[in-house]
Amino acid sequence: MDTLGVLTIGQAPRQDVAPILEKHMQMDVALLQMGALDGLTKEYIDKNLSPNEIDDGYILTSRLASGESVRMLRQKLQPLLQKRINDMEERGIKQILLLCTGVFPELSTTKAHLIEPDLVIPPAVKLMIGQKRLGVIVPLKEQMESMDDKFNRVGLDPVFAHASPYEDGSEPFRKAASQLKDKVEYILLDCMGYNEEIRDLVKKYSGIPTILSNALMAKIVSEFV
Repeated sequence: MDTLGVLTIGQAPRQDVAPILEKHMQMDVALLQMGALDGLTKEYIDKNLSPNEIDDGYILTSRLASGESVRMLRQKLQPLLQKRINDMEERGIKQILLLCTGVFPELSTTKAHLIEPDLVIPPAVKLMIGQKRLGVIVPLKEQMESMDDKFNRVGLDPVFAHASPYEDGSEPFRKAASQLKDKVEYILLDCMGYNEEIRDLVKKYSGIPTILSNALMAKIVSEFV
């Protein structure tokens, strides 16, 4: 049986996302999940990895095994991600899917193929929608400016809104969908933490075709493993 390494920026296993991946994977592919924050407490993460008042950087969010969400600064998180990549390579994993749509410019592998959604999703969406206007929903308000570059480089100039997949209730998604509904023709949920229920909510509130990032990646990656 082939094994796909699945690396989350939070803690594994991602029981909220894994079913979506498994749904689209071939039956002879197993998932080996690891998380950059595995073994760390929320208190440690908040103290050592979270942005503070003086930090001006690339902010990310993910889920812990407890279900709690955390915010992290990319420059503090990236060494932990690299360590998990090294761990997967030592275990003989040949394909590693990064379970995050954020941009990580300095991650590397020795032999394995690292599949980075930020390099796959924007060009794939551009090919699908052509000149149509794209709306993008991200988890955090702070991310609305930092995500521009990865879309601009493929000729997309999206309109952004924000709603976190790690908060309860549908109201943030109703608000985000309402902000985009008269401005765009397609919506992308740009975080691996969004699920099919959230996609259906956004589509319901906006009336606009909505793309789920993890489902899109699962369909693409399933052809390569």
